[in-house]
Amino acid sequence: MITELKEKTEKEQACREILSSLPDWFGNPESVEEYAASCRELPVWADICSGTAAGFIAFRPTSGCAGEIYVMGVRRELHRRGLGRELFRPLYDYARENGFQFLTVKTVQQGKYPDYDRTNLFYKSLGFLELECFPGLWDEQNPCQVYIMDVK
Repeated sequence: MITELKEKTEKEQACREILSSLPDWFGNPESVEEYAASCRELPVWADICSGTAAGFIAFRPTSGCAGEIYVMGVRRELHRRGLGRELFRPLYDYARENGFQFLTVKTVQQGKYPDYDRTNLFYKSLGFLELECFPGLWDEQNPCQVYIMDVK
């Protein structure tokens, strides 16, 4: 069951736990710590079973009319079971209820790595559209693809 996490330490722990279990996507320990620390202050939803997070998603406002999926993760052994889609629903509802017109998400451009190709397909399946690619935002090996969605 997806629930909004309220306690800062619970948000941070869920983020750190999940991202640390996904080294193919989040292999930089410093980035994991940065995400975990930032999640303390953001709306975060998670699927917690027996005290362990199966997946989580965090929302970050980026302007008065837009917000982003700041970070999300689902344990690899649970991929392709609908949990990512379940996690997305309360974030989308939160954005709509709070007057945001657009949602964005950043990921590595399709065609660079098979794992990220699946990530791109996931976002497209939710209804995100390609907005722009920033080849040098992160580094040359990881061009940043930005997706956008209209919040209705």
